[in-house]
Amino acid sequence: MTMLKEGRPTAPTPVEEAHMAPATATGNRALMLEEKLIFEIGSTDTTGVDFAVAPKGENRLGDLARADAIGLPGLSEQETVRHYTRLSRQNYAIDLGLFPLGSCTMKHNPRLNEKVARMPGFADIHPLQPQSTVQGALGVINELAVWLIKLTGMHGVAMTPKAGAHGELCGLLCIRAALEARGDARQVVLVPESAHGTNPATAAFCGYKVEDIPATPDGRVDLEALKARLGPDVAAVMITNPNTCGLFERDMKVISDAVHAAGAFVYCDGANFNAIVGRVRPGDLGVDAMHINLHKTFSTPHGGGGPGSGPVVLSEALAPFGPLPYTARVEDGSIHLIEEENVGEEMPQSFGRMSAFHGQMGMFTRALAYILSHGADGLRQVAEDAVLNANYVLRSLDDVLDAPFGGSGPCMHEALFSDKGLADGFTTLDIAKGLIDEGFHPMTMYFPLVVHGAMLVEPTETESKAALDQFILALRSLAERAKAGDEALKGAPYHAPRRRLDETLAARKPVLSWSEPDLAAAAE
Repeated sequence: MTMLKEGRPTAPTPVEEAHMAPATATGNRALMLEEKLIFEIGSTDTTGVDFAVAPKGENRLGDLARADAIGLPGLSEQETVRHYTRLSRQNYAIDLGLFPLGSCTMKHNPRLNEKVARMPGFADIHPLQPQSTVQGALGVINELAVWLIKLTGMHGVAMTPKAGAHGELCGLLCIRAALEARGDARQVVLVPESAHGTNPATAAFCGYKVEDIPATPDGRVDLEALKARLGPDVAAVMITNPNTCGLFERDMKVISDAVHAAGAFVYCDGANFNAIVGRVRPGDLGVDAMHINLHKTFSTPHGGGGPGSGPVVLSEALAPFGPLPYTARVEDGSIHLIEEENVGEEMPQSFGRMSAFHGQMGMFTRALAYILSHGADGLRQVAEDAVLNANYVLRSLDDVLDAPFGGSGPCMHEALFSDKGLADGFTTLDIAKGLIDEGFHPMTMYFPLVVHGAMLVEPTETESKAALDQFILALRSLAERAKAGDEALKGAPYHAPRRRLDETLAARKPVLSWSEPDLAAAAE
């Protein structure tokens, strides 16, 4: 049996399947249709559309030009529409049900945001248009920047980073620029065990040496260990608050004071800002830089590789080193984009540019629509409801699932469980696969690494009590089955388009190409 380093099996366990429904001739199961590859539907020697013969043109590709046919399958419009529609029905989406991924904040995306983002004045513009023709778009960027500064209690903001990890890079580049400006060559970044996994990766990418800071038994940063490690070689501490265990770092101000006294800076991973927006201003806690995932806290599309947006709020000490461009309102009331050619003496210490243009315009528009539709009091309720929902999940399940930090006080945005107490041979993976049969996307598994067999659940503030009750019912049932040793659970999922895979083989030896079957060989 193939095992991962966590000691969990990666291949499916054979189980008795007498309870399964009989097979169908087509492979279809009612509305769950067995979909073929597009190459298996259409023929490479036909086409669904007739084109006039194209005149032969000059070859401008040289040796790169293909002499043979590409071999794409030809499908009619009806076949094409049905193929992709059937595929789309096999995806799980936030519009279908609760998405309990911990530390990912997969909340409902209000349709108002989408409508605003699709307005021609926002959707049909180009970043190279004259600034006089895009004053509305620049106004959105500027107003959103003002809101982010107010909500965080910081001094400035860099709007161009395209995602959380990009924002981390921006913050560390600001820190590096500030240290270089004072002639201080520090080489170490401290990262607590409860921080997001991108934090040490970003620090290493910036050329820093990364050192871990342990967690206390209650899941928070070990303050004494942190203080003991601070010194003249430490450039920054990267801390996630609320942290990946779903807990608020109560010693945050004390940590910041100690870091500043040592001449270093505090970077806060703001991916979990959803839990404290409107309630806590990170600037009041001594934070120097923090990225904000607009695609999480302010409800823009999330997942599938993007698009994301990760503006970085900066303290007074770091704001002069932020990247270009940025927006500024001038005397005549218009808004200008300040770039390299017109920055003058306003930001001579800027470390440069993070991206080609001005950031994710669609994300800015959606985030500002979300903020304005809620208002200051509504944003405060966002955090309160997110925390309420997470604690409801935690306390509804801590009698059947081990909650390692259940006694550390109320959780914040997410509830953390472990595999402790499951019957021998049963793992977190079995429960996750069982959730698929129950009609839910699995929660985050095996993260954070400080908890063995972790199950991290974030319900977000947009889920109703009825939706949470249904999810809790499913997870409670699966936990009870795993504790009772129900062998059928090891074969889950049974009702998904595909059965359980060998995860190791699927990752290391994926089949990513299609070749036409050899019919002659098959006939033999």
